[in-house]
Amino acid sequence: MIRFLLLLLAGFGAVPAAAAMPAFHSNRISVEVRGSGPDVVLIPGLSSSPRVWDSTIAALPGYRYHLVHVSGFAGQAAGGNAQGPVLAPVAEEIARYISEGHLTNPAIVGHSMGGSWAIMVAGRHPGWVSRVMVVDMMPFLGAMFAAPGATPDSVRPIAEQIRNGIATTTGEARRAQITQTIAGMVRTEALRAPIVEHSLTSDPVVSGQGFYDLVTTDLRPDLANIHVPLTVLYVLPAGAPLTAEQMDGFYRLSYAGAPQAVLRRISDSYHFIMLDQPEVFHAALRAFLQAS
Repeated sequence: MIRFLLLLLAGFGAVPAAAAMPAFHSNRISVEVRGSGPDVVLIPGLSSSPRVWDSTIAALPGYRYHLVHVSGFAGQAAGGNAQGPVLAPVAEEIARYISEGHLTNPAIVGHSMGGSWAIMVAGRHPGWVSRVMVVDMMPFLGAMFAAPGATPDSVRPIAEQIRNGIATTTGEARRAQITQTIAGMVRTEALRAPIVEHSLTSDPVVSGQGFYDLVTTDLRPDLANIHVPLTVLYVLPAGAPLTAEQMDGFYRLSYAGAPQAVLRRISDSYHFIMLDQPEVFHAALRAFLQAS
């Protein structure tokens, strides 16, 4: 993740058929349902497609997976995310999907920005989910952009700079920046091309606003409302200006508001853990879903 942030600063400045679900209409998200069994909501990250979960679903059958696709990301029209905040409104739409779909205590798993959405749904709707997994995301991303004691207001100028850079960069410059960024997010070179394509086919305004929301939203207070099991997987990318021990300490401090949180650093992986370390990730997710 650190490598991802540094690159952004430099550059921008065959599964079982799904069980029937009630119709759900939203201009901020769409949801694909696959398989049958206990409910698991899977949320991809910023500018990502739910296709990032394909190998995970294939490796862990026996669940009814709800794959969230955020409007404006990976080829989807921007819809209601075209203007204004993205983070909080999408979280509420995911919560509405859980409610209107009559999902009973689903597990919720989010990667990157999806992890922020998982925290928001669980923290703002206590009792709606049975467990939460966050994959490589901190509750206050803005803390990575400033000295200790950073607040959403103090990081707002740099968040605006990044938002504008993402939203306005076009053509070959945009492709080059995205390609460079993904190289720092997916260690396995052969798997980078689809992730680059997901970003290239995302609406740059929605992506820029999404990143702005991440940097300027502090979800640490929400952690106190999460009393279900919480697992956090994270990485230390090559080239990060921190030691593994420093990163461990930062995550412990960040998630101190949820004393039940189980934190685990995954070695030899960049930001997309499910792609770089699939066997490790699948084992961790299996244990998370099967824990009593």
